Amino acid sequence: MATITAKDVAALRAKTGIGMMECKKALVEADGDMEAAIKLLREKGELKAETKMATRIAADGIVDVLTEGDKTAIVEVNTETDFVAKNDMFKAFVKNLLKTIIANNPADVEALMASDYEGVTVEAKLKELIFQIGEKITVRRFAVVEGVTSTYIHGMGSIGVIVKFDTDCADNAEFAEFAKNIALQVGAYPTPYLDRTAVPADVVENEKNIIKAQLANDPKMAGKPEKVLEGIIMGKINKFYEGNCLVDMEYVKAEEHESVAKYVANTAKALGGSIKIASFVRFEKGEGIEKKQDDLAAEVAKLTGNA
Repeated sequence: MATITAKDVAALRAKTGIGMMECKKALVEADGDMEAAIKLLREKGELKAETKMATRIAADGIVDVLTEGDKTAIVEVNTETDFVAKNDMFKAFVKNLLKTIIANNPADVEALMASDYEGVTVEAKLKELIFQIGEKITVRRFAVVEGVTSTYIHGMGSIGVIVKFDTDCADNAEFAEFAKNIALQVGAYPTPYLDRTAVPADVVENEKNIIKAQLANDPKMAGKPEKVLEGIIMGKINKFYEGNCLVDMEYVKAEEHESVAKYVANTAKALGGSIKIASFVRFEKGEGIEKKQDDLAAEVAKLTGNA
């Protein structure tokens, strides 16, 4: 049987980031073979990772973006706590994951998990990371945008934005500032639609029905001519567009009342070219994920035997 030294254990820990005791046990089991010990730890890590994946909720994490050439990728990777989201090993994984997305252009998360990541699959690397860090980690979603883009990351990765532009002004230095302002707008004011044409007809119809019901229940509207009521309805629908369509929103940095569409038009005129917001992607970490609610009083009662 090989002699396992403290130096051997430290070397394995440096390679894997796993605790000293686990490293020593793996080296003993592998009879001192470093590569065999790493394989054992990975195999055990996969089992541990599968258990965590099935039983825990990961609603924290990070959103990050990366541009290489004419491709820009955005990804959301979730963790259980914000502490892990700040871990350098985790952040490096996310950054390399973005490079993998751009290089492989996977169709969906399932295809991404099967993609190559430094000689192994993304799935294998993820399971290894879960074992090393000790928390559930999930790759939730990603998107790739090609063309002229501007990006924005807010709050150390709490929100990520990509805005795509159709323009002939991309080489103008002033365009970069304009594009960044639009990305900031998208980050600060979440909106589901780019413009009015993107709003589904049934959504508009449902909004009209709600407004009609409100008017029918308002005594002040009783006896109003149909034409007047239609005008009120259209006015409220326009307000709906202003609150739900990016180009109809008020531009947040305008000194006077000005829509985003007007800001785009004014900038294009000033630069002597054409600019159109083609699309945008906005990820907010953990949105839509039901977080676990800890009942501190119940936990204390349980620990003290008073539950």
